[in-house]
Amino acid sequence: MTAGVPGHRPVDAYDLVIFDLDGVIYLVDRPIETAVTAVRRLCAEGKPLAYATNNASRRAGEVAALLAGMGIDARPDQVLTSAAAAAEVLAERLPAGSPVLVVGAEALRAEVGAVGLRPVDRFEDAPVAVVQGYGPRVGWAELAEATLAVRGGAEWVVTNTDRTLPTVRGPVPGNGSLVAVLRTALDREPDLVIGKPAPGLFRAAARRTGATRPLVVGDRLDTDVEGAVRAGMDSLLVLTGVSTPAELLRAPVTARPTYVAEDLAGLLDPSRVVRLPDAAHGRRPDSGWHVSREGETWVLSGAGSSLEALGVLCAVSWSGAAPIGSVRPKDTRARLALETLGLW
Repeated sequence: MTAGVPGHRPVDAYDLVIFDLDGVIYLVDRPIETAVTAVRRLCAEGKPLAYATNNASRRAGEVAALLAGMGIDARPDQVLTSAAAAAEVLAERLPAGSPVLVVGAEALRAEVGAVGLRPVDRFEDAPVAVVQGYGPRVGWAELAEATLAVRGGAEWVVTNTDRTLPTVRGPVPGNGSLVAVLRTALDREPDLVIGKPAPGLFRAAARRTGATRPLVVGDRLDTDVEGAVRAGMDSLLVLTGVSTPAELLRAPVTARPTYVAEDLAGLLDPSRVVRLPDAAHGRRPDSGWHVSREGETWVLSGAGSSLEALGVLCAVSWSGAAPIGSVRPKDTRARLALETLGLW
């Protein structure tokens, strides 16, 4: 499979790039240097950009300030957060001044107050809704109040269900893990999930800019890529965050990206990105790599980049034949490629 199209940058085919943040541009608050360099270059070129995040712990202005501190020229109106989206939905559903129990960071509380609702902390405050988002200090006491409120009849709205949050030390529990605590205690599902993979944040970004051909860039198959598929948008998976090559091989058709790259440099360098197979249009790999089956084992042989090997493996695994669960190398070059991908 060829890595992109020689001389053609993937980004040039789109009129808007919508970035996820955690795991794509930074890890919690530590920049991914290759990503920052790529985004700064796009800013300098005047490329329309937007940022859509499931993380409800920062408001749009705080996100823009964080990016500015990394040298990225970002404005609050370019940032869409699940916290703001959740507050807007609640404001549409509830009378002004309604009490809403907030589980999450101060940013979520501020968004609820900004739309004319009254943030509260306790079941005794008679909340008519509970809104739950990620907060690094959320603990048992807040989850207990939320459980009582939902059991008492309050609507349960969650900003997102990301099971993990990427950090420089590895994935840690995200809002989805905390939502699972209430799900277990209540034996029921939330009434409404706002963030990705729901397509609303991506569609709102396109509306704001008037874009007709946006590209979504993310690090998670189950939120960013699936959300792009639901929105009818192309997507690029970067391998700097949560989802791994092994997960990509097993991705269902509802969560398969258009491209894969090691990091955001792939947006600007055709040699550092691979366009993945598209069975719907008969696209097949064109590469020096080959995948064969020997008994119950898949075997990789040939030559090329590790990303090209990943593209060929995806083509085989997504072809409708037996999916690739494990693969072994035929020779040293194949072994190095599989080791780079974490598949050997």
